[in-house]
Amino acid sequence: MKAVILAGGLGERLRPLTAMIPKPLLPIGESSVLDIQIRSLVRHGVDEVFIATNYLADYVERHLRAQRYGIPVRVSRESEPLGTCGPVGLLEAELRAPFLLLNGDVLTTLDLRHTYEFALGLDADLTVVTKEILTPFAFGRVLAEGSYISGVQEKPDLRFEILAGIYVLKPALFALIPRGRYYGIDALIKDLLAAGRKVGRYVCADYWLDIGETSDYQAAQEAYARYFRHLAAGAER
Repeated sequence: MKAVILAGGLGERLRPLTAMIPKPLLPIGESSVLDIQIRSLVRHGVDEVFIATNYLADYVERHLRAQRYGIPVRVSRESEPLGTCGPVGLLEAELRAPFLLLNGDVLTTLDLRHTYEFALGLDADLTVVTKEILTPFAFGRVLAEGSYISGVQEKPDLRFEILAGIYVLKPALFALIPRGRYYGIDALIKDLLAAGRKVGRYVCADYWLDIGETSDYQAAQEAYARYFRHLAAGAER
C-alpha cells in the first residue's frame, strides 16, 4: 500500500509561522505534522510514501533525510503549484495500484488501513473521506408562520459535512488528471460526477484536525499528548 502526502502548500493563513518553515514541518510536541502523518501511515500498513513538495522543498528534503521511518520516503517536486491532484500526475509511473492521498496539514486517528480496504470494495475510482463539523451561528434564528413569529433558536450550530483531506484513488483516474497544470480534488469530483461516474464516501468518526489557522495549530499542540505522542521519533512502538 502506497501513500502520497501533499506538502507543497504556502500555508498563508498560518503566517508568520510558515514564513520560514513549511506548514507540514511545523513542530507538534516533540514531532512535526509530517512526521506524525508518515508514522501513522506506517502503523496502518503503508510501505512507501511520496511527499509532493513545492514551497520550501529544500527544507522538506533536508528534514526527511535526517529521519528514519522504516520505509522508503521519496520526494516529488513541482516546478509550480499544481493543486491537490496535479502533483499526483507526476507520480503515475510509481502508482500502479490504489493509493492513499493526504493533505499535509491533517492530523487524525482514523484507521487508514480500514479506509483503504473500504474504498477497494466500492464501485468508484475515487473515495473521499468526509467529516461532519459544527459551526456556531452568530445570530438567533427566527422561526415564523406568516406574519407571526413562532419561535427563536438562540445562535444554533450549523452542521456541515466537509472534505477531510484524505482520499483513496485508483489508477484509472490518471486518465482524467491533466499534466503540468493546476487541478484540484474538487475539480476531479465534479468531472467524475458530470461524467456519471460514482464517487465513494467514507465518514470519519475519529479525531480529525485541519491545521489551517493559528487557532488550529494551538489545538494540534493540545491534542498531541492525547493522540499522537506515541508517534514521535524514538517512542515505543
